[in-house]
Amino acid sequence: MSEPRLKSVQCSSPAGLHRVAYKEWGDADNPKVLVCVHGVTRVGDDFDHLARALCDEYRVVCPDIVGRGRSERLRDPAYYTVPQYVADMVTLIARLTAGADDEGVAWFGTSMGGLIGMALAALEDSPVRRFVLNDIGPVLDGAALRRIGDYIGQDLRFPSFAAGAEFVKTVSASFGPHSDDEWRKLAADVLREGQDGQWERHYDLNLAQPFRAITLEGAAQDEAALWAAWDAIRCPTLLVRGEQSDLLSRETAQQMTQR
Repeated sequence: MSEPRLKSVQCSSPAGLHRVAYKEWGDADNPKVLVCVHGVTRVGDDFDHLARALCDEYRVVCPDIVGRGRSERLRDPAYYTVPQYVADMVTLIARLTAGADDEGVAWFGTSMGGLIGMALAALEDSPVRRFVLNDIGPVLDGAALRRIGDYIGQDLRFPSFAAGAEFVKTVSASFGPHSDDEWRKLAADVLREGQDGQWERHYDLNLAQPFRAITLEGAAQDEAALWAAWDAIRCPTLLVRGEQSDLLSRETAQQMTQR
């Protein structure tokens, strides 16, 4: 079963209901579930190659976190935060594991998807049984987060797919070497053609609002909470750091493995 099924699940925030879209690969009755969650401006399509390679062994589920891709937008952008994303993923996992003897999943989280996974895996009676944390850690830089917010909130439009793809390649340089086809896939996953014929990014620009509201004091509090979450994780965990990572330093990665 090499082709995915597009599905969605209804979730809630204090501002109302919203639907979270996801791709499901492999046998829908397979009790071995792997949830793959993307970075802040990416989508579940990022995991297509991985899902295709693993779907004979796992039921692979790749959501678009709310506000991105095929998922709906939140009525109140103040809730574009990790606690809301965790709540949505709890709802999704409950759907995926309903009726199973072991209501647990394996989790592969990249960047923001890793932060969501950390928060979820740290909970008592967490459904996360195994955890791959890719290129993120508890150390957050408040100034860097505000810069991310400024970048995310830019209403960028491109006259052609090629122009948009070149932009994606430039801002994603730290992803490392890719073939031309791989760069095209990375761009196609996150660019959408608008009604005016111009190409734009796939997500709600209001994702930027919580980033812009971050203070240095708030970032320090978030960092302390993330270290506490990391220390609370009890499931088998693999930490992966990219050689050119600008999110997870060697020092932080080493500290994480020694705690």
